[in-house]
Amino acid sequence: MCQQREEHVMIPDSISEGLKILFIGYNPSLRSGEVGHNYAGPGNRFWKLLRDAGLTDRLVSPTEDRDLIRIGYGFTNIVARPTRRADEITKEEYAEGRLLLAEKLRRYRPRVACFVGKGVYEQYSGRKKIGWGVQPEPTVEGVIDFVAPSSSGLVTIPYEEIARIYRGLMSVVDGNGECSG
Repeated sequence: MCQQREEHVMIPDSISEGLKILFIGYNPSLRSGEVGHNYAGPGNRFWKLLRDAGLTDRLVSPTEDRDLIRIGYGFTNIVARPTRRADEITKEEYAEGRLLLAEKLRRYRPRVACFVGKGVYEQYSGRKKIGWGVQPEPTVEGVIDFVAPSSSGLVTIPYEEIARIYRGLMSVVDGNGECSG
């Protein structure tokens, strides 16, 4: 009996100059790798969070991820390789990803770099004991670092609390956000 091999595609960055928000994830899920779109896993709440936080006016489908560049939202990951879980990412992949991400932030200079998960920001910045929301010291001058909870369905923080933090992202984009923790 032949075993069927899972096919994964590289999800291209959706990034350009002048973005309001660059969403930065750990890496694509296996499902996202299969379909070629961000946050496509059935248990991922990313698109629902964007709607509920007022960042989109309707529930967007993962297949529309690259269309959001028109309203100033872009996407990238610290590591490009799809995995089942973030703990499958190697130290070497994070080291390479840190350098590539810093280069992207310096080159494209989004208004806000939104790290979708504390662990993503910790891996990128090397900082520990960070709070949610705007970080007091940017890693790239002129780019606001914002840390939001992962949108994975495995996260145990109550959904309404996660949505509240994402609503804080909206106030930062509108220009009246403060540091929160």
